[in-house]
Amino acid sequence: MSVRTAILLAVVLVVGTLSGCSHSKSKVKPDKPTVLVPIKAQFEPRRVWSASPGKAEPKLRLGLAPAIDGNRVYGAGPHGDVLALDLATGHQLWRRHFKLFFSGGPGAGSGLVLIGTSGGTMLALAAADGAERWRVQLNSELLSAPAIAADLVVVRTVDGKLYGLNATDGQQRWVADQQVPKLSLRGTSAPVITGELAISGFDNGRLMAVSMASGNTVWDVAVGQARGSSELQRLIDVDASPVIDGDDLFAVAFQGRAVRLTRDTGHELWSHEISSYRGLAADAFGVYVATAEGAVVRLDRASGAERWRQAGLLRRSLSAPVLQGNSVVVADIAGVIHWLSMDDGSFRARAMAGSRISAAPVVSGNLLVVQTDKGVIEAWRTPGS
Repeated sequence: MSVRTAILLAVVLVVGTLSGCSHSKSKVKPDKPTVLVPIKAQFEPRRVWSASPGKAEPKLRLGLAPAIDGNRVYGAGPHGDVLALDLATGHQLWRRHFKLFFSGGPGAGSGLVLIGTSGGTMLALAAADGAERWRVQLNSELLSAPAIAADLVVVRTVDGKLYGLNATDGQQRWVADQQVPKLSLRGTSAPVITGELAISGFDNGRLMAVSMASGNTVWDVAVGQARGSSELQRLIDVDASPVIDGDDLFAVAFQGRAVRLTRDTGHELWSHEISSYRGLAADAFGVYVATAEGAVVRLDRASGAERWRQAGLLRRSLSAPVLQGNSVVVADIAGVIHWLSMDDGSFRARAMAGSRISAAPVVSGNLLVVQTDKGVIEAWRTPGS
């Protein structure tokens, strides 16, 4: 396996390079995050509960984020704690501790809660009470949540492999892989399941769909194309999870493109040059991207043309965007949650969580659930349903 640079510093360096820092001096200082300007809020989000799955590791970039399944929220901390909370109230339903270092997940569905470790262990718990169902040892670190559908668990590991595991006992059914470049960003694309396909992005800038039954490749598309002479300039990771909406699939690469593909065949309908390592969201009319530089951009769903750009959050290390009602929601390096208008990108509301938020928020109706880099899970309520 090739040596992988596994620090977020790589992201900072590349973003600083791309954002126009002067190279006339021997020492280049990264630009400071844009200072937030006051806004006229259209509504006031209210924090309704918070909970902690244990001590965090804020200096490490881990793939831990809350998962919602039905009326429950599942969360995990790096030092072996897993808990289930009531979505509406935050009341703790169960809590378990394991002598493991968690780094990816949880994923929830089909009666299971699944969490991955830095040592390559995939742990499956019963969603009802947290009892251990099985654990398997894979070959590499896990930095994203697995996908679950019926009797199959799909897991992406840092070494470029995509595993299909039996949901009842964790036995391996198949494995597919992509080449891992010498230099890549820390993080992995969380796989998604749609119909008979499992789809994931990879560090070489490719998006691959495999058969759920066999693991055979159905289609394989380049989202990013390596350019430049240095390894840093040629970083093209697809770290963000692809988004399925109807018959379409949307994906974005770092130093690459955003693309709209047909879900079943991978045929490209349009592409737009843009860079993101966090991700995007989509609805019937638009595709919303949090760029590597910290802008939030709306692309037209039909054509891929840019419709608006909100540059008031540059260099604030945004999370992936999520959609809630008529808002696009992102969180930033200071723990500020921003609600933007879908129509024009203007600021609609703002709220302050406890600390930096790197993981994408999760939405359920008028509740927005976030996990800070210090490990605290918070639920925020907005008006409407």
